[in-house]
Order: sequence, then structure tokens, then C-alpha cells
Amino acid sequence: MNQYALAAVLGRLLMAILFILSGVGKMAAPAATQGYIASLGLPSPLLALVIAIAVELGGGILLAIGYRTRIVSLGLVAFTVATALLFHNNLADQMQMIQFLKNLAITGGLLQIAAFGAGPLSLDGRRFVAA
Repeated sequence: MNQYALAAVLGRLLMAILFILSGVGKMAAPAATQGYIASLGLPSPLLALVIAIAVELGGGILLAIGYRTRIVSLGLVAFTVATALLFHNNLADQMQMIQFLKNLAITGGLLQIAAFGAGPLSLDGRRFVAA
């Protein structure tokens, strides 16, 4: 295994764990998450919660195993940018600014994954080897 394969899988796993744990956290405290969504005046807090859990858990797991990684990464890019704009837009608050910039950094990492793929230690990489 070369250093690039190891870096690709570690990068994917580190990125994926963020989404997976966030989705699990929303499942553990659905009322709190719905309340936060409602407090921002967004419509359909329950639907937004279900979508967020599905995207974070589903996208995180798919990213971790490296399946359809480029498309999954782009979906997570859209979700992460939307989250930054909707939930971390009070840039006068230093913590919100940090959260906003964190989301932009995550977006950058996801764009790298979308551009270069999952790497050989993934289901995507395995498909190409078997073909």
C-alpha cells in the first residue's frame, strides 16, 4: 500500500466520522434539533431533521466505505454549504464565524475527494481493479 492510498482512506474516514456522528447526535436529540431549526424560522423542522439525518448518516457511511464517492461528496458539499449559510451566517459572532469557516474547510476537503476520487482502498477503487 502506498502513502497516497493510506492518505486517501484516512482523509475519507476522518471526513465521514464528522457526518456520521452529527447524524447520530441528531437522532439522539431530535426535539432539540427540531427546535433549533424552528428557532431560525425554517419551514418543516421535522422534514429538515429527517433529511439532515439521512444525508449525514447515509452520506457519511457511503463516504467511509468509498462507494459512489464523487457523487456522494458533491451531495455533501451542497449540504455543508447550505448548513453554513442557514445556520452559521451570523458572522459578527466569533463562534458562528468559526463554524462557517469550518464548513468551508470541510467543503474544500469534499471537493478534493470529488476531484480525485476515493482512492484504491474503497469500494470505488475495488470496482475499477475488478473491471
